[in-house]
Amino acid sequence: MKKNLVSLLLVLVMAISLAGCGSKNDVDENQTTEGTTANPTDAAATDDTSSDQINIGFAIKTQDSPYFVALVDAVVDYTAKEGWKVTVLDANGDTTKEAENMETLISLGMDLIFLDSVEPDACIPSINAAADAGIGVINLDSGVGEGANDITTVYSNNKQNGRLVGLTYAEKMGDAEIKAILLSGVKGNVAGQERREGLFCGIIEGRTGMTEEEAWDAAAEFNQELTSNGKVTSEDANFSVAGQGWGNWTEEDGLTAAEDLITANQDLTTVLGENDQMLFGAMTAFKNAGIEGVDIVAAADGAKEAYDLIKEGTYFATGENSPYKIAELGIQLAKEILVDGKDMWSYDDITMTEPAAVTIDNVDEYYDYGF
Repeated sequence: MKKNLVSLLLVLVMAISLAGCGSKNDVDENQTTEGTTANPTDAAATDDTSSDQINIGFAIKTQDSPYFVALVDAVVDYTAKEGWKVTVLDANGDTTKEAENMETLISLGMDLIFLDSVEPDACIPSINAAADAGIGVINLDSGVGEGANDITTVYSNNKQNGRLVGLTYAEKMGDAEIKAILLSGVKGNVAGQERREGLFCGIIEGRTGMTEEEAWDAAAEFNQELTSNGKVTSEDANFSVAGQGWGNWTEEDGLTAAEDLITANQDLTTVLGENDQMLFGAMTAFKNAGIEGVDIVAAADGAKEAYDLIKEGTYFATGENSPYKIAELGIQLAKEILVDGKDMWSYDDITMTEPAAVTIDNVDEYYDYGF
């Protein structure tokens, strides 16, 4: 393992409480596990001389929502179970901070780095710098741009999650008009675009009789028109999106975006969203406006709060995007490389978990993997 560690850098040990992922993963919700954090402005490093100690870095984009907190907790938990040491650095949504964090992890001589990037293109130089230093990078949760010399990207099947939810919603609505607003995360985010195009594909496919391939083409055109004009209609599918708001993946910003869209659009049947948190904000906005009966349809996440609402019948569906399953798969690939000796450059560009539309009919099956 790489031990070219920079001297005199103080690495603080932190105990991170786990958000348990349920009995299927055999995790004790009260358990704590040890990870390490490093401040890039400090000038020191750990001195672990054990020849078999595996050191993992995790550069996380933010800790501003339960999903990202759970993802960090899961990575820390699963690395601890392997007897590995993990250093977690938070970029707080700042690409400059993320680059500094990646530089620190490289200088510390990590054996492998996990990255959940702030922005898909800004992280490319850092990923390539790690590769030049002989350190492989596995992206978790977020895709990256062309030209990144990474091992693979591990995430949920965003497109098929969205499509399955869209198909299920199309079946629920029958021939009735769907007049929706859309809450999106961040402009330019790869996962967000895949999720909304998945929703569009499923709704269009389910209501027009198109093949899946035809529906994907139609969904891409639908999304492009929405981007260009701020609204879009598919006459064939009797489906329109009256407006798109940007909720920054959070409940608070989702509330603000939904309030603006509700003011401008009346007689809505549906609010579509790229994650659960923004839709929780939308639900508050509708409640505050005295509007009832609007269907809540998420392309992805799988928060337990959403699962509880699905059980109550007040939230139609969400796609499964479990941080525990993503972390578990990422650790599995890391183990293949670091323990079993598999060539880290032999993996496909994308490695995905199984897609699923979680509804009132199957929510109990997925509940333990919620966050």
